[in-house]
Amino acid sequence: MKETVSEFALIQRYFAALTPPSSSVELGIGDDCALLRVPSDHSLAVSIDTQVEGVHFPIAAEAEQIGSRVACCALSDLAAMGATPLWATLALTLPNADAAWLEAFSRGLGTVLKRFNIALVGGDTTQGPLVITLQVHGAVAPTKALRRSGAKVGDIIYVTGFLGDGAAGLAFLQGQLPLDAAAAAYVSERFYAPEPQLHAGQAIADIASSAIDISDGLLADLTHITSASGVGAQINVEQLPLNPLWARSLTQEQAQHWALTGGDDYQLCFTLSPSQQAPIQAHAIGVITHEQKLVCLRDGQPVVLNQGGYEHFN
Repeated sequence: MKETVSEFALIQRYFAALTPPSSSVELGIGDDCALLRVPSDHSLAVSIDTQVEGVHFPIAAEAEQIGSRVACCALSDLAAMGATPLWATLALTLPNADAAWLEAFSRGLGTVLKRFNIALVGGDTTQGPLVITLQVHGAVAPTKALRRSGAKVGDIIYVTGFLGDGAAGLAFLQGQLPLDAAAAAYVSERFYAPEPQLHAGQAIADIASSAIDISDGLLADLTHITSASGVGAQINVEQLPLNPLWARSLTQEQAQHWALTGGDDYQLCFTLSPSQQAPIQAHAIGVITHEQKLVCLRDGQPVVLNQGGYEHFN
């Protein structure tokens, strides 16, 4: 028989410990509001991310993996702003208050929060279909905050890490991509624990002209940069960084398609003046152009794509 717990008991048992002592937290979990101190001379960066069972992660996924995924994905937005993470709040909608599920979920969530020195300072719980919303808060010097709107003609477009890992992970979990043990373990880890590129975001904050995290697919997210900056972009698909662990299981065209349109990579896409050197390991994949459209080239010829990225309401 599953053990169930009351709302207030589950908060104290599974989440109160995720508010470690911190000079920036005057009051954490347990009151009507948290009281927090924003570092002086810094802007507060705030982002909120919702994960729905069956949409953002498979039905019946393991609770610890869900907790890890929720935290990593939310932190990616802070990375894209060059912010240092500080606090989080959690809204948790559950079909039932199953103690074993809650213990595993809080362990997965807490492992990531502890790793990045983030205090969980409040939230809400209610009953319903499994939906998890994590709001993350960080600090960034106003002059260093990365934006989508600064890309300039001639800037080089870079990405961190491999592209297409998220799409490969989802395809494997759905039984659509056979992989050997090493590749299967890799793509599963990349799906449930995508590495937030916080160090990369902070490292490029002084020099990048624009940045965004890749959550809905490279083309969809790069389009946000070009639209906000009033520019266009040209991508050379031969330069896309693909992981050979899974890419060798597909044709090159399919692997490139996933790299361009697959979501859930949570890498950074950023632009630098050609006079700048990237201070981190990153891959140059294209250039910002004057004409306000996004063009992909393969062997110098335009590539026609049927899908531009993930859309929540399509």
